[in-house]
Amino acid sequence: MRVEPPDTELLIEQASRGQATASDQLLMRHRERLRHMVSVRLDRRLAARVDPSDVVQETLAVAARKLPNYLRDRPLPFYPWLRSIAWERVVKLHLRHLKAQRRSVMREESQLPGLPDESVLELANRLIDSGTSPSLRVEKKELRGRVRLALSRLRETDREILVLRYLEQLSNKEIAAALAISEGALKMRHLRALTSLKSIMSEQMKEEP
Repeated sequence: MRVEPPDTELLIEQASRGQATASDQLLMRHRERLRHMVSVRLDRRLAARVDPSDVVQETLAVAARKLPNYLRDRPLPFYPWLRSIAWERVVKLHLRHLKAQRRSVMREESQLPGLPDESVLELANRLIDSGTSPSLRVEKKELRGRVRLALSRLRETDREILVLRYLEQLSNKEIAAALAISEGALKMRHLRALTSLKSIMSEQMKEEP
């Protein structure tokens, strides 16, 4: 799990005092984290039209314009604030390019963009490697398939917790800020998500001949 670099607060203080180089460093140091987030989230049907690096560049341009207000109000820890701008961009891209394939714009706006198959597979692998998956006596390949199926049946809100933690690798503080909940509530929701995942997998086992 990634943790905010210790000197981020120092850069924020310097940027608040009007140091332009500090503002630039503050934005640029998170470029790779943002690119990873966009790559994880972006529907593969958009791959031919949308480059994650372009989304990140647009995000940083918007963030640069909004930075003075952020420095004044500090509504969120820095990376969750920056990530929220990228997330808005990803949602808009899905709405713009894929809405014709959905039932309605209203339905699409009420849901998170679906997770690409490659990201689901990566999430399944990380859950297995982390030791949080059920201790079933099956081959890893079979277990991976079980986890992928269980993830598809998991509630959207529960799956989102797992994506933020294991795929985007946000810290507990960052996840709580991104979801606008307390860290205590986050821990409970994380436990609920894992419990639900294990329960779904157990049901799968019972359904098998």
